[in-house]
Amino acid sequence: MNKRQRKKREKAIEARLRKENERLRQELAELQKEQEHLKKENARLQERLDKLEGRLGQNSQNCSLPPSSDPPWTPALAPKPGSGRKPGGQPGHKGYQRELVPPEKVKQTIPVKPENCRGCGAALTGQDPNPHRHQVTEIPKIEPDITEYQLHTLGCALCGLTTTASLPQGVPSGAFGPRAVAAASLLSGYFHLGKRPVVEAMDYLFGIRMALGSVSSCEQTTSSALKEPVTEAQAYVKEQKVKQGDETSWYEGPKRLKVWLWAVFTAQVTVFLIRASRGSDVAKEMLGEAFGVLVTDRWCAYLWWPLKWRQLCWAHLKRHFQAFSEFAGEAGRIGRALLEEERLLFEWWHRVRDGTLSRATFQAYVRPLRHRVEALLAEGAVCGHKKTQGMCREILKLAPAMWTFVRVEGVSPTNNSTERSVRRGVLWRKISFGTHSKAGSRFVERMLTVTCTLRQQGRNVLDYVTDAVDASMRGKRPQSLLPAKIA
Repeated sequence: MNKRQRKKREKAIEARLRKENERLRQELAELQKEQEHLKKENARLQERLDKLEGRLGQNSQNCSLPPSSDPPWTPALAPKPGSGRKPGGQPGHKGYQRELVPPEKVKQTIPVKPENCRGCGAALTGQDPNPHRHQVTEIPKIEPDITEYQLHTLGCALCGLTTTASLPQGVPSGAFGPRAVAAASLLSGYFHLGKRPVVEAMDYLFGIRMALGSVSSCEQTTSSALKEPVTEAQAYVKEQKVKQGDETSWYEGPKRLKVWLWAVFTAQVTVFLIRASRGSDVAKEMLGEAFGVLVTDRWCAYLWWPLKWRQLCWAHLKRHFQAFSEFAGEAGRIGRALLEEERLLFEWWHRVRDGTLSRATFQAYVRPLRHRVEALLAEGAVCGHKKTQGMCREILKLAPAMWTFVRVEGVSPTNNSTERSVRRGVLWRKISFGTHSKAGSRFVERMLTVTCTLRQQGRNVLDYVTDAVDASMRGKRPQSLLPAKIA
């Protein structure tokens, strides 16, 4: 092979190698592009998997789901360590038992004397000055009182016109008196019976025959009677120095559109509203101008309240910490550490509440604990777990509101009192599936306001509602719900 042929062959090999190299470069570029696509797809799928696993693992211990929604595999709460004391009332505990009715209120007294001695059998005579009193309470068969008003129509001898008499002042235009109206309303609005069970209960308990439509009529009569005292109560809660807020879903209208049941709890008065929005406009309507300390969860509708005078609910925070602890890696470690700090905080708080730890000492204990908690949240904000990072950052934005109860006496670290009040509304919603109309929603919010408030004050709900309906029928002002105005 001569020099020219060799050179020509080398050029051919070089061209072929260049072409092969270019093809490999293109394949490499395509593979790199596909690799990037697969990385993004894997990240997306991993994020989706985390969300689905997180949703699957949600229960009442790590989020705001109710305990009734917990699946069977939800782990049981760790049992609290025993105190070593026997069950029942402890030494110093004030006993509670049914008291005997005074003799003047006893309908019938039957003396029971032994006839013979239980030892020798001899006949016994005499009187025991202090016999053992055993009282049996029974409900008599109730026969409703029915009053008939005969409205006469008389003709005039002079002009020939006829005139029909009107009902006396205070006599209801409907078929039922104030206590019957109040009883039907309470069976519906306090004991949460449906319309048909209310009809049956009125018949079985009181011997009153009532149609389904009459139940709705009684509810609206009661709602109208309670409007003024409930409006007064709504103004009252705005002026209280410590209040708690919460909200839950409700359904309204023929199509059962989703609306919201709002509640504000104070020491002696609790009020409710049903509104279409869950936004800050309704929160401002219920709470008025920012005044005093407000205890809530982290819902954004309360962000307008000054942070200095807010208290975040630690029950909600604990659920977040529990959720962190169930993740793997750094997020799990931070969650478990936060739960330990929360446990220690409430151990001290319960001692303050019981009077075994002074508030000044408690405040001194909390200072280093606060630094540790906020440092853990700061670690969580950069821990690499997306969900934990986001939640920690959100909590840190509101960190001063975690500790208001330490600084201000009379403030609870949770809004559990409001949640207990709201639970009555939740049970009502589950039974009735909401309300058909806005008028029905007004009945709900007014009955919840009245019943929860009266329970707080230890007042009789049936007597109050009866008096309010009676006052409304007579054109008088109903009795106030406010503690300072109780007659």
